[in-house]
Formats: sequence, structure tokens, C-alpha cells
Amino acid sequence: MSSSRSIAARSIDGDLAMKAPLTLYQKQYPFWLGGVANTLSSCVTHPLDLTKARLQTSGQRGMFQSIAQTVRSNGIRGLYDGLTGTLLRQMTYSMGRFAIYEAMKKKVAPNPGPVPLYKLVLSGSVAGGIAGVIGNPFELIMVRMQADKAKPHALRYNYRNSIQGLYRMLVDEGPKAFWRGLVPNGFRAALMNMGQLPSYEFTKQELLNYMEDGPAVHIMASVAAGTIATTITAPPDIIKARIMNTHGSATTSSIQVIKQSLVKEGPMFMFKGWVPAWCRLQPTTILIFMTLEQLKKGVNTYREAGGTLI
Repeated sequence: MSSSRSIAARSIDGDLAMKAPLTLYQKQYPFWLGGVANTLSSCVTHPLDLTKARLQTSGQRGMFQSIAQTVRSNGIRGLYDGLTGTLLRQMTYSMGRFAIYEAMKKKVAPNPGPVPLYKLVLSGSVAGGIAGVIGNPFELIMVRMQADKAKPHALRYNYRNSIQGLYRMLVDEGPKAFWRGLVPNGFRAALMNMGQLPSYEFTKQELLNYMEDGPAVHIMASVAAGTIATTITAPPDIIKARIMNTHGSATTSSIQVIKQSLVKEGPMFMFKGWVPAWCRLQPTTILIFMTLEQLKKGVNTYREAGGTLI
């Protein structure tokens, strides 16, 4: 190998810069890449996300029964109810969590080389918590729009789109409504990021000791990340969804929601919707990271060609 070639440290994209100066790969990637990757994947997996939300907030039972009910009531297009809420959420919360994660890693592990797992977990949890707080209004509008048509007509919000929904929420409920469910959502966001991003990166680092970097590695690391993230976020996710979907003076206390749900449904209510959540998060996770890998490779190629805009 020529001595003039430099090898960049592995980051979440996992590329080994063998054909360009190290400085090209030390430059920070555009902060919006994570948001774009999440948005593209959500367009594919939205029906599963919709089903998960309806199972969590309604009396519907079973993933396939819920999907069939949606199609019977609203047609195939009904599987994309609330899509604008999902897209708005991805370009705020998801963009933020990826951007903050990369910034945190540079703070806790400034030197080149693989980052220790505990530092990845720390970076992921902090990034998720901050992004969860910032993105709470957009998470709220997404949950309401997804669950709306599974409820009786009298209890529906009937938002036309996410922007109109935010305006209606402000006018009808006041600015405090934007922070409904903040505690479980922030906790869930911290757990999600702590489970998804670090586990993907750590698993990938380990796999690269035995395999060539490529789609197989990305898929295997994504499966591990998706399974871990689904399991640890299930309890706060369902509590968050139920609080955000309440009307008027209904309780917004996490403790009260837990007590009421335990009495009515037993402790397994915390994992209600786990299967559709996993079925939704698993392909989502694979699509997110494979898309992100390709976006970053595209940025590397653009920089190698002399591009300076990104």
C-alpha cells in the first residue's frame, strides 16, 4: 500500500478512506444527513408505524387485524394517514439526534479510532434526550394524526396536516399542550438513541474485525440495533403514546397512566404493540443506516472530486 495513502478512523459511516487525504474524512458530515435518511425510510415503513400507534392507543388487537381494519375503513391510502406528521417529526427530532450524537462523540472521544462502548452509550442517551425535548411538539402531532381514525368520530382531532394541527393545538389548548407527554417522550428518546445508534456502531466495529465492510455488515448491525432499541423503548413508548393521545382534562401523569393500565390490562401492557413496533423499527433501522452509509459515501465522493459545498 502506498505510504501516501491515509486511513481515516472509523465513524458511524464506517468508511475507510483509502483513496483520498485524511483531511477530507475528518470534516464533519452535513448535520442534516440523519434527518434525510430517517425521512426516506419513514416513507416506506409508515404503515407499520401507524399500526403500532393505533394498537398502543386503541382497543384494536393484533397487527394484521389492525391493518385490515384500516384498509376496510379508509382504503389503502388510509395506511398513510398522518404522513405529514411523521415527515415533520423526522426532519426535526431525528435530524437532531443524529447531529447531536456525532457532536457528543467528538467531545467524549476526540482522538481517532474506535470509540469505547460506554462513550457511545453516553453520547447516544444525551443526544436522544435533548432531541426528544426539542422534538416533543412534532412527536405529539405525529401520534395524534396516526391514531385519529382509529377513534370514535366524536373524539377525533381531524387535523388536515401537521402544520394545521400544530396551529389548532396552539389555539385550542394553548402552548402548554406542546409539552404534553414530555417526560415519557424524553425518556423514550434517550433510550431509543442509547439503544439504536451505539449498538449499531459497536456491532459494526466488531463485525469489521471479521468481515469486509459492505451491505451484509450494515444489515447485521442494523438488526442488532433495531431489536435492542425496540425492547428497551417499549414501556416508555406506549406510556408516551397514551398520554399524548388524551383529550382535555384526562390525566397526563405517567404514574397515573401506568396505574390505570396495570389495573385494566396487567403488566404486559408495557409491551403491547411490540411485534409491529419491531416489524416497523427493524426495516426502518436497516433503511436508515444503509441510506446514511450511501449518503456519506456520496459526500466522500463529492469531496474527492473537489467539491466544497458540503
